[in-house]
Amino acid sequence: MRVTIDAIPLLVRSAGIKNYLYYWTRYLRRESRDLDIKLFPYLHGSGELDHEGSVTNPLSTIARLGLLFVMNRTPPVFTDLVIPQTDIFHTCKVLFPPKRARLTATVHDLTCWLMPETHRPQNVVADLRFADLILKRADGLIAASAATRDDAIRILGLPPEKFHVIYHGIADPYFQVTADNAQQARARHGLDRPYLLAVGTIEPRKNVDLLLDSYAALPASIREEFDLVFAGPPGWAASKTKVRLQHPPPGVRYIGYVDEDHMPGIFAGATALVYPSKYEGFGFPVAQAMATGTPVITSNVSALPEVAGGAAILVDPHSEAELRDAMRDLLTSPATRARLIELGRANARRFTWEEAARQSISFFEGVAGR
Repeated sequence: MRVTIDAIPLLVRSAGIKNYLYYWTRYLRRESRDLDIKLFPYLHGSGELDHEGSVTNPLSTIARLGLLFVMNRTPPVFTDLVIPQTDIFHTCKVLFPPKRARLTATVHDLTCWLMPETHRPQNVVADLRFADLILKRADGLIAASAATRDDAIRILGLPPEKFHVIYHGIADPYFQVTADNAQQARARHGLDRPYLLAVGTIEPRKNVDLLLDSYAALPASIREEFDLVFAGPPGWAASKTKVRLQHPPPGVRYIGYVDEDHMPGIFAGATALVYPSKYEGFGFPVAQAMATGTPVITSNVSALPEVAGGAAILVDPHSEAELRDAMRDLLTSPATRARLIELGRANARRFTWEEAARQSISFFEGVAGR
């Protein structure tokens, strides 16, 4: 059986979705025996994972993005001509998939419906159009979590039987990170004091301002011992938020984008991950932190409790006091940290790319009627 996966996000700046596609397609190829997995547009491999750039060279990237531009503005018959014959087409950005193939897609989150103010307007328009043209006519859909599936059914009116919940995986280096890896990553970024870690693109959904305010409200003795470190590329946060990170108060560090190779060490070197996001369809950093043996504080909304699996401290992402108290209690209790580390390591084992690939293969076989 031939499965073609639209891998356009591998060509552009992207965080979670690129991480998903990069590992998911690699493990699909590794685990599949009867499936012929192709990456569109004409990507023979997935290169090196770089969230800030393309997996291929600039000229090839421009040519492929140009092809996407034309395909999304011409009749579907053009798509049938440029996409090799396939049994299933799994789309991410292609809006007029080949008619002769079964259609599938992954639903990552519903933030453009639930929190449109946290996105750029063009992203909201693109997601709404994708739902109308793709999600409502797909033969099968993968949801990143049960919470995302339920939101999609409730908000978009999609049939429950279309969905298959398949959790994302965590890359092997997060499970295999060592104390030396952590020390090297800390030294590379000048992290010479114990620190709380916040990971993610600097954008409204990540709740940067609430975290800054909650950290500032901690007792001075705790702030003098523990820094608050933000790791992630600049996004579309409000100007005042960016200014607060560019000119941080004592104890706050913004180290910007960190190469994927160094992220396991950055996680492992942290005293705790603090991830008070307002909404997540999955929440990679929560599972990644647990895999490295780092305790987690995260939000009690969307898919985050589902992914945390009872192994994290959950807080109201709108409560400065609740987040402050959670950080204070965790930082002053080695016993609590030890308990969460043990629970987190066990919970993270639920999220492997091998299992995600195996379930996805079964999903594709089901869509194809095999």
